[in-house]
Amino acid sequence: MTDIIQTNQAPAPVGAYPHARRIGDLLLLSGIGARVPGSNAIPGNVYDAAGLLVEHDIAAQTRQVLSNVRAVLEAAGAAWEDLVDVTVFLTDMARDFRGYNAVWAEYFADPATAPCRTTLGITALPTPIAIELKCMARNRRHTDRN
Repeated sequence: MTDIIQTNQAPAPVGAYPHARRIGDLLLLSGIGARVPGSNAIPGNVYDAAGLLVEHDIAAQTRQVLSNVRAVLEAAGAAWEDLVDVTVFLTDMARDFRGYNAVWAEYFADPATAPCRTTLGITALPTPIAIELKCMARNRRHTDRN
């Protein structure tokens, strides 16, 4: 049996899926992007007069996506320290890896306590964001019952 986690403290999913699902010892988060909850604004995006994206700020987007991940974790009764594995999707690896990695180090200063991480360069995401995270965490509620 699984529990579905939804929260209005994170941006709504862009498809028919939950923010997270709890199963046994695991909490599995769906892909979470850098949109602002409620408004869906994307921090650091700059558009031209025709509405085309011309610039983005990977540091601002990284901070937003990490905030969104934290909100989903908290809605599930988990904590930041419960993260065990993170897959990061960047739409411009060459340009953005250094900036995103610097912000990551602000949140996870000690590699010994940081979650495992894999970073992939991809061509696009479903909204005009430059970063998305797919996370796995310890299911604190299940672990604490044992």
